[in-house]
Amino acid sequence: MLQAAGVRRRRWAAVPPRAQEGWESLTPMERRVALLVADGHTNRSAAEELVVSASTVGTHLRAVFGKLGVNSRVQLTRLVLERFAPPPNA
Repeated sequence: MLQAAGVRRRRWAAVPPRAQEGWESLTPMERRVALLVADGHTNRSAAEELVVSASTVGTHLRAVFGKLGVNSRVQLTRLVLERFAPPPNA
């Protein structure tokens, strides 16, 4: 009926699927939480920085742990340092 009236369905651009694990699998908010926690923030201080609740930070942090295969903030910090630390001077 709408087609007869000349209404056309919009075509949405295909969104590539996100990786299931690793850095590429993190959402932008999960990345921000990971970086703040690796920088020494508590859930509460990260929440204040991001203007969300500490519970929300905890939820994102659990997702980060699962996607990166880590079990602690220390392991997360090591991964962040390996990924984002500048190369040593030669």
